[in-house]
Amino acid sequence: MTVFADARQNMVDNQLRPTKVTDPQILAAMAELPRERFVPKSKQGTAYIDEDIEVAPGRFLMEPVVLARLLQALELTAETTVLNIGCASGYDAALLGRLVGSVVAVESDPALVKQASEMINELAIDNVAVMEAPLEQGYAGQAPYDAIFISGAVDEVPAALSDSLAPNGRLAVVIGGGEAGILGRAHLYVRSGDTLSSRPLFDAGTQMLPGFALEESFVF
Repeated sequence: MTVFADARQNMVDNQLRPTKVTDPQILAAMAELPRERFVPKSKQGTAYIDEDIEVAPGRFLMEPVVLARLLQALELTAETTVLNIGCASGYDAALLGRLVGSVVAVESDPALVKQASEMINELAIDNVAVMEAPLEQGYAGQAPYDAIFISGAVDEVPAALSDSLAPNGRLAVVIGGGEAGILGRAHLYVRSGDTLSSRPLFDAGTQMLPGFALEESFVF
């Protein structure tokens, strides 16, 4: 095994399995997908640490445990259609591509769109389309989606995203946090008719995605 293959297996055995990640498909996919190829070369040696990794100014790969637990909550199958918001360098989208039927990955940074598209093509993952668009607007052209995964923390879920869910569709995201010493909380949203319900899952110190912060209101 290579050094990175060993690191992937250590991530699965020592980070994921002890933190309630039990889905065999997720564990297998994360043991195989080369996370080091989605980070800058200067950071490849730390690609498998249990922390968010900056891949572009203000943009991060989510830490493996939070990522795996959120995906597990979505109850993904080989038939699931997924919208991935904020795919950055493409790791989350590529991982989803190994788990589901089809993925539309939205990224607002043109350089990251190019990087993610190239890497996904190099890995011969043919069920993922990377689209350039504002993150908070999603990609209504291919809606509805069985599942939506947001690759970072947000203050709230915009209606443009929740409205893109199919009946009984699910959305996984970390709400709030992102600042030093402040934890957000992972949530699972489920659409039932015109109602969107949510439940908290676990605490998570995930970096915020740009474009999702609540506007400050004036107090008179």
